[in-house]
Amino acid sequence: MTVTAPPASFPDALRPAALGADGMVAASHPAISRAGADVLATGGNAIDAALAMAAVAWLALPGQCGIGGDAFALVREPDGSVHAFCGSGFGPDGGTPEHYSGLTRLPRYGPLSVAVPGAVAALAALHAAGATRSLPELWAPAVTIARAGLPCTARTSGDLGRHAARLAADPDTAATLLRDRQAPAVGTRLAQPLLAASIEKLAADPAAFYTGEPAERAVAFLAGIGAPFSGEEWAASGEVRPEPALRGRYRGHWVHQTPVPTPGWMVLDQLAVCEGELDGPPLAADAVHWLAGAARTAFADRYAHAGSDTEGWRRGGEPAAIARARDRIRADDLPAPAGADAAGDTTSMVAVDGDGRAVSLIHSLAFTFGAGITIPGTGIMLNNRLGRGAYLVPGHPNEIRPRRRPLHTLNAWLVTDDDGPLRHVGNTPGGDGQVQWNTQLISHLLDHDAGPQAAVDAPRFSVFPGSDAEDLGSAAELRCEDRLGNTTLDGLRARGHVVVPVGDWGAGGSAQVISVDHERGCLAGGSDSRQEGVALGV
Repeated sequence: MTVTAPPASFPDALRPAALGADGMVAASHPAISRAGADVLATGGNAIDAALAMAAVAWLALPGQCGIGGDAFALVREPDGSVHAFCGSGFGPDGGTPEHYSGLTRLPRYGPLSVAVPGAVAALAALHAAGATRSLPELWAPAVTIARAGLPCTARTSGDLGRHAARLAADPDTAATLLRDRQAPAVGTRLAQPLLAASIEKLAADPAAFYTGEPAERAVAFLAGIGAPFSGEEWAASGEVRPEPALRGRYRGHWVHQTPVPTPGWMVLDQLAVCEGELDGPPLAADAVHWLAGAARTAFADRYAHAGSDTEGWRRGGEPAAIARARDRIRADDLPAPAGADAAGDTTSMVAVDGDGRAVSLIHSLAFTFGAGITIPGTGIMLNNRLGRGAYLVPGHPNEIRPRRRPLHTLNAWLVTDDDGPLRHVGNTPGGDGQVQWNTQLISHLLDHDAGPQAAVDAPRFSVFPGSDAEDLGSAAELRCEDRLGNTTLDGLRARGHVVVPVGDWGAGGSAQVISVDHERGCLAGGSDSRQEGVALGV
C-alpha cells in the first residue's frame, strides 16, 4: 500500500541484508551470484568471482548483456589503489557524418546501430590485472550452462515476448532464443550450444575476438548487411588497459567512479551539488527536489559539453558551476531537458573478497537484446550502443565520428575512507537512470546510514529526458515510484515538477551493494527486490 508521507527515518528493507565473513557477491540472478560465491568459497579472489559471474550472466540474462556488448569494471585492490577497466568499442570507420546524410538520428536497431563490442577486451584486461585462475577455468561453468540451458525466467520470457517480432526477423537470433517465433514459456530451458562454443574459444584466446577468425566473421557479416566496418576499428577496440578512476569527496568519504566514455563524472557532479543539502528527512519533497535538480543539471552539462574524446565534461564539476547549480535548485529554476530515456537493458554485479579487494562490474547490450542481430554461427548477439549513444548533431562533441566512442550510460562506483579502507561498492543497470539511482544509493548510504538492502529497495525516481539520442527534445518529467508517498509527490508538484507515477516498484534498475562493517568484521550485501537477484556471503 502506498504511504501518504515520507518516513521520518530511512525505510526498512523488504528483507534483511545478507552477511558474509570472508567474501560476498551480489547480482541480479541467483545463478550469477552462485557462480561468484563458488569461486570465493574455493579460494578465488574478487576478480576471479566477477569474471565467472560475468560469463554466467550472458546465459542468465541474455536480453541484458553478452559477448557482443560492452563492459566496465572498477577494482579496489588491498593496497587501497583503485583502477578502472573501460570496454567500449568504436563505431565503423566508414561511419562519417556524411555517410548518414539525410538521417536526423541513427537507427535504434539493426546493423547501423552497432559499435564494436568492448566486453571481451575489458574482461581480458581485468583478468590480466589480478586473476588467480585461468579464463577457461573461470568460464567453464558458463560453457556447461550454455550447453545444458538455464530455465527461462519470467524476466527473460517477458523480454522475449515484447521483442519477439524484431528478433524473429534474424534467423540466428530466432533459432537460439525463440520457440516457433514466440517467446518460450517460463521454465523452458534455453540451451545455446553455439554460444557455448564461442565462450570456450574466447576463454582460450580473447584477443581472437578482435584480430582473429571471430573478428573476420563479425566484420564480414556486418559489412554484408550495410554497416561500413573495415576491421581496423575492430582491432583497435580490443586494446583495454587499467586506467585511473575518477574520484570526488562526499560526506567525508571518497567516491570512486569509472572515467569517460562512462558518465561516472555525472554522479560525482550530482553529489557535489547535493553536499550538505540532504540532512533532512530522507525521500521528502525537499530531498527529492534537490536530487532531481542535480540530475537535470548533470544531463544539461552532458549535452552541452561532453564527448568521449574531449575534456568538456569537466566543466560541470568546477566550483563556479556547482554554485550556479545550487542557486538554481534553491530557486526552483531547473535547466530545460535535452533528452534521455531511463530505460535500457544492462546488468551489474559486485564482489568483495577477504583481503579487501572489491570489484564493481557492469555490462550491457544497450537496449534489450541490443541490435537484435546475431553473428552467424556464433550465438553472439550484437549491441546497439552506437544507435543509442551517438548523435547526428553537426559539430556536437558526441557527434558520430570514426574512432570516437559514443558516450555511455554504464558506470560503476565504490566508496572508501580517507586512509583507504573500503566502505561500499555498488552499481545498478537502467540506462540514463543509472547516474541518478547511483547518486541516490550513495546518498542513502552516506547521508542516512542505510544498510545495503534498504538502500537498494528504497523508492526511486528519475528525471526524463536526459541524453538518449532518440529522446532529444522530449518534455520534462519526474518519474516517481508511488512508495514515495502522496505528501512527497504533492510537494514535488508544488515545486513545478511534472510528476509521473510509475507504480510502487516501477522505476527500473536492479541495484547491487556490498557494505563493509569494519567494527564487527563482516560484510553485508543487498540485491534489488525489483529483480530476482540475491546477495551471497561466504
